[in-house]
Amino acid sequence: MAEPLKNFGNSSGEKEKAGSLLTQLGRIPPQALDMEQAVLGALLLEKNALHRIMDVLRADMFYKESHRIIFEAILGLFQNSAPVDMLTVKDYLRKEGHLEKTGGAFYIAELTSRVASAANIEYHARVIAEKFILRELIRISDNVIKDAFDETTDVFELLDKTEQGLFEVSETHLRKNYQGMTELVKKTIDRLQELKNKDESITGISSGFTELDKLTSGWQKSDLVIIAARPAMGKTAFTLTVARNAALGKKSPVAFFSLEMASVQLVQRLICAEAELDAQRVRTGKLEDYEWQQLITRIGSLSNAPLYIDDTPGISIMDLRAKCRRLKAEKKIEMVIIDYLQLMTGSSAKGGNREQEIAGISRALKELAKELDVCVIALSQLSRAVETRGGDKKPQLSDLRESGSIEQDADMVMALYRPEYYGFETDEEGNSTAGLAEVIILKQRNGPTGTARLNFIGKYGKFTDLNMFSGGNLILGSSLNNSVTSNPADSLQNFFKDSGSQNSGIITIPSKLNDDLAGEDINVPF
Repeated sequence: MAEPLKNFGNSSGEKEKAGSLLTQLGRIPPQALDMEQAVLGALLLEKNALHRIMDVLRADMFYKESHRIIFEAILGLFQNSAPVDMLTVKDYLRKEGHLEKTGGAFYIAELTSRVASAANIEYHARVIAEKFILRELIRISDNVIKDAFDETTDVFELLDKTEQGLFEVSETHLRKNYQGMTELVKKTIDRLQELKNKDESITGISSGFTELDKLTSGWQKSDLVIIAARPAMGKTAFTLTVARNAALGKKSPVAFFSLEMASVQLVQRLICAEAELDAQRVRTGKLEDYEWQQLITRIGSLSNAPLYIDDTPGISIMDLRAKCRRLKAEKKIEMVIIDYLQLMTGSSAKGGNREQEIAGISRALKELAKELDVCVIALSQLSRAVETRGGDKKPQLSDLRESGSIEQDADMVMALYRPEYYGFETDEEGNSTAGLAEVIILKQRNGPTGTARLNFIGKYGKFTDLNMFSGGNLILGSSLNNSVTSNPADSLQNFFKDSGSQNSGIITIPSKLNDDLAGEDINVPF
């Protein structure tokens, strides 16, 4: 048996061998015919037995075709509110023309003798379901083998298809499809009691902005949030602040996918915002001694934050789903941020336009949020209609670029607006708009719309609560203070040596874009 497998991938008939590999092994697929007979017999004996297994068992889970047909007949009678017993099932099968296929009236009667009662029907049903899952895994594996030997198969589509198939098996067959009101009401009351005992009214992950949290109660799990703005309005700076506040404030693991900027640039921005140092001075490295010490003492918590950065350019929705699933399993992420949506690529299916592709991406992001039970925040560009419109040029929901389906799929749509960007130096009341930023909630499925006013500190590239200049008040650890010496450069090296950069919570997954930037003077626009 070992010799044919040794040259398995080298012969001319390798595809045929792969497709029939399981057949060559001569194994019988996993099955439990005695359990199937016991379940059917119990259903014929007790009319209420079906209620106990409907959330576990489906007709296609039966291995034997005749058993599947009998189970479908029982379901048909149940749906018509008809009694279920040996006589009614036999009559139903006769009318449908399936009685002989199932072994006739004798076999139906024989099923009732296979079990004395329905006492163990739930256990028997679960055994049948487990055998079905094993057969499904074999089927998926067989398809993978066939497609892997097909030279026309796209390897990344195959990876996504395989992963999706495995997730469907686990999600569909290992969890109940519904919950009863008794259980749901208890869970809801427990949740409300938990909220009552909390000092704050935030039910999700705090954004770090008081006014915004009052409107949203935090970033909610399973929500798709779209943050839209015109270029250079501060989208990346805003989401980096959001990621920093989530990772440091509540220690919520965050995955940040940057399609526009390299991970080095993002971390440099985070350092500038956290240390409150001028971005231009950090970019050139021309810092005074006190600024080096300020940088060292401020980045301690940042280096241990559970923030995971992936800067793969033009990432596809398939790759994004795969990476998020792995991060959810390994790092327990609670938030996913994508910068930005229009730079993603959809499926490789041909024939569709860009608007349809964006619509598919937005639907997939919403599905991802529900599947992983995380908040997905996606940045989006606004159309030029904002620039041509008169008045204060505040964005509207219709300004979302390339697809109206984005606003349909999103649970919340918010837009960033800075009056000074358009040259408005004062507001309607005559107050200065310098550094003023507005987060306008254009849609919120489970809450109100409104506007949250924030500070935007351009030279640091950070957002804070209104009239709060410093948002980076960190408590310095003893090891951090000991790292500060008379030589700032040595202090920085000693800090990372002492803290152990290998244990850092900020993980960057670099792309080739980083290689292109190596050795160059990186410009970090704010």
